[in-house]
Amino acid sequence: MKNIFDIQTEKDFLTACLETFRFQYENVEIYRKFVDYLKIDPQNVNSLTKIPFLPIEMFKNHQILNKNISADLFFQSSGTTQMNLSKHFIADENIYQESIYKSFEQFIGKPEDFIFLGLLPSYLEKQNSSLIYMVDYLMKKSGKPENGYFLYNHEDLLQLLNKLKDKKVILFGVSFALLDFLDYCHSERSEESLNSLKSLIVIETGGMKGRKEEMTKDELLKILQNGFKTDRIYSEYSMTELLSQAYSLGENIYQCPNWMRVLIRNTEDPFNYEKEGRTGAVNIIDLANIHSCSFIATQDLGKTTGNKFQVLGRIDHSDIRGCSLLVS
Repeated sequence: MKNIFDIQTEKDFLTACLETFRFQYENVEIYRKFVDYLKIDPQNVNSLTKIPFLPIEMFKNHQILNKNISADLFFQSSGTTQMNLSKHFIADENIYQESIYKSFEQFIGKPEDFIFLGLLPSYLEKQNSSLIYMVDYLMKKSGKPENGYFLYNHEDLLQLLNKLKDKKVILFGVSFALLDFLDYCHSERSEESLNSLKSLIVIETGGMKGRKEEMTKDELLKILQNGFKTDRIYSEYSMTELLSQAYSLGENIYQCPNWMRVLIRNTEDPFNYEKEGRTGAVNIIDLANIHSCSFIATQDLGKTTGNKFQVLGRIDHSDIRGCSLLVS
């Protein structure tokens, strides 16, 4: 199969999708059983909308993995120990690393040019987080001595940000932690104020975790813009079951790298797709998932505009996911 990171055209993408579908039907047992259960003949699958999308819940109860490959590395979804958590086994972490690098480079810039700070307490406190792996990798490629994580030590983060005011800094933060940090900056506990940081980029990764009053994504972005005194409040969209990331550079509108796509399915009929601009359930094609499943039916709601998409919340009665608690 052609290297997915060389995809340039829609024709390239379609060809790669159909090749990947047939490869995974032959080699990923759970996916083959799912396709057979639907009584779909693989030979009749000749377009994106005919490809069956595996319900994301399958990662909770099954090992979704190429039968010819073993994997020790896995990522696990966030949640309490009482929850049945998704596991995504990673057969080739080099693919994940290349996906991380090329997506980031496409939408934001070369990682080597930035200092990376992480305000990701809920993820740091759990093992096997794909988000922590991603930020770790970006820090490694950056190689800057100032790179580092912060749990709840807001004073240290504030002091460091003010020291780095003339540097190109990216702050990855889970939503509730970013809000907690801004609350600290404006409280009497803070001995100094957050300066205007011209080169700061904040990338929020979603996730209120029940820690803050629910608000829309637009409300969150406005609070972050005012608090950090910058319009460069970006968002990252991914999940445990994916190896690629979509980025929003503003207005809660996400863009996918060339090997990733979003389709919007009808919530009542999974093989009926909504037209551009209409709300439905989010299906994701992630060709970096070559050794698991590249065709995932999520429980997120969204809509597309051109080759961009928005996430609008969760389907009713679905499990609350850490990366998608915010609605727009």
